[in-house]
Amino acid sequence: MTDTASPAPVPRLTSLAHGGGCGCKIAPGVLANLLQGFGAGPRPPELLVGTETSDDAAVYQLNDGQAIVATTDFFMPIVDDPFDFGRIAATNALSDIYAMGARPLFALALVGMPINVLPHTVIREILRGGEAVCADAGIPIAGGHSIDSVEPIYGLAVTGVVDPRQIKRNSGARAGDALVLGKPLGVGIYSAAFKKGLLDETGYRELIATTTRLNRPGIELASVHGVHALTDVTGFGLLGHLLEVCRGGGLAARIDAHAIPLLPQALALAEAGVVTGASSRNWQACGGDVELSPALAPAYRSLLTDPQTSGGLLVACAQDAVATVLDVFARGGFADAAVIGTMISGAPRVHA
Repeated sequence: MTDTASPAPVPRLTSLAHGGGCGCKIAPGVLANLLQGFGAGPRPPELLVGTETSDDAAVYQLNDGQAIVATTDFFMPIVDDPFDFGRIAATNALSDIYAMGARPLFALALVGMPINVLPHTVIREILRGGEAVCADAGIPIAGGHSIDSVEPIYGLAVTGVVDPRQIKRNSGARAGDALVLGKPLGVGIYSAAFKKGLLDETGYRELIATTTRLNRPGIELASVHGVHALTDVTGFGLLGHLLEVCRGGGLAARIDAHAIPLLPQALALAEAGVVTGASSRNWQACGGDVELSPALAPAYRSLLTDPQTSGGLLVACAQDAVATVLDVFARGGFADAAVIGTMISGAPRVHA
């Protein structure tokens, strides 16, 4: 008798993960406690950027004209489509290279998969998505490492190169600098809506479009006179990463929440209570250093702390460089880039 039993259904990728995208990050306060006392070992003079300011990547100088930039990033699925998951994870990992003003050279794949749960065809699609993004960035995936894990995990370790004189740290902002954000906020909110079945097809396309757009303008921004600091907004939300800029420069920041670009459905979803748990964790970590206007709608707290997966570049630049910075973004396909605030004198704090 022929066995006609149907094959087991393929589980949704997001159903296999307790978190997704950069929302998987360890909460900022917990991370700070875990790392307390680390980083005090030998520091060669060639290590230009290490752990001192929570910057986006490590930078090691080779000679007067070249420095190596190295970073790694990986997470669990934010969407169910395996190809899209691979693309998002790779785009996110490459962002840290661009956020230093560097050009990527090659990547190594980091792969953890429940090998007996997911069909090999699904896993291959995740890898193919990552490879497609790296091809778009003009670099190869030159190797990597894989393990059999309980949850699906994918990401990259990326190596890049930069002129040491053009490194853009997150600590170089100056009082009076304008703050420019390259991508709209709302990725975490869209992800939460997707998991709850509340994100329509248009919203899904918006989510994929923003999370798979490479932050390539960072390379050109590195050579713009007047660009003083650069970082990208990811798992700690806009407030968390802006506070890193404030602390690194010994400054405060004032932002106009209504000037911040948002994904089209993000505000309505936030007002409906569709937010991530990571947003609350981010607020617990940074809220003591943030002053929100009483007139600001409550939903904006969720937007300002929303964990961004493959989020936008955040630029601190001289006022006379704003037009050039916005032009670099526009030519790179970042039509939503906008001035959202100013760096000001004062203890590290954000006023919104």
